Amino acid sequence: MTVKHAPQPLRVVLTDLNTGVVAAWRTAFAGTPGVEIRTGSILDVDVDAWVTPTNSRGRMDGGLDAVIKRHLGAGIQLRVQRAIRDGHGGELKVGGAVCVPSGAAVPRFLISTPTMRTSAQNVSQTLNVALACAAAFQAVHRQNAATPGSIASVALVGLGAQTGQVPPQVCANLMWTGHSLFEDHEFTDEDDLRATVTGQLDDLLAAPADRPHRLAVPATTRGTRRR
Repeated sequence: MTVKHAPQPLRVVLTDLNTGVVAAWRTAFAGTPGVEIRTGSILDVDVDAWVTPTNSRGRMDGGLDAVIKRHLGAGIQLRVQRAIRDGHGGELKVGGAVCVPSGAAVPRFLISTPTMRTSAQNVSQTLNVALACAAAFQAVHRQNAATPGSIASVALVGLGAQTGQVPPQVCANLMWTGHSLFEDHEFTDEDDLRATVTGQLDDLLAAPADRPHRLAVPATTRGTRRR
């Protein structure tokens, strides 16, 4: 007889040097189980995977990308760009993510998810943060589906809050939306993920989010609803 075990809950660490982002997270994620919030560098967080906000070509030449490349070595950019080339034709759209071995003991994986197409772009009037955050968590699902239990913990910074100029509270609320989608659903198609996020949050562009928004996943969406 085969016994199926429930997947191990994911430990999520939100960490940033920006105290405004940290304060906004504490409001948006209040009472969310499995989420730790701290002030500090992601380089100091011992988890299985780090999430870095990147650009669509995987050029790690600015912001946190550049910091991580210096820390892990130039080979990490080659692995990210190879994954983008092989799986996405050389350009990773916002709402997609790649997960690659880091070559280090901590973290063992790097998840790159674009918050912008180019290396420096104001995305404060877009839903890119929610798309990028949701895509990063879906990359965790895919990695764990391929190798069960390989990512039990992950760390993220304030996506889009630095180079992308997204206000801290909007950043925090959109990241909460991305995390809640991970808790509820596993997507097998990135286009379905984008449609779910943009279809329900487009109205927030006219009135910036002042509170977290949980998405309702359509029954026709390809993927698996989590139990």
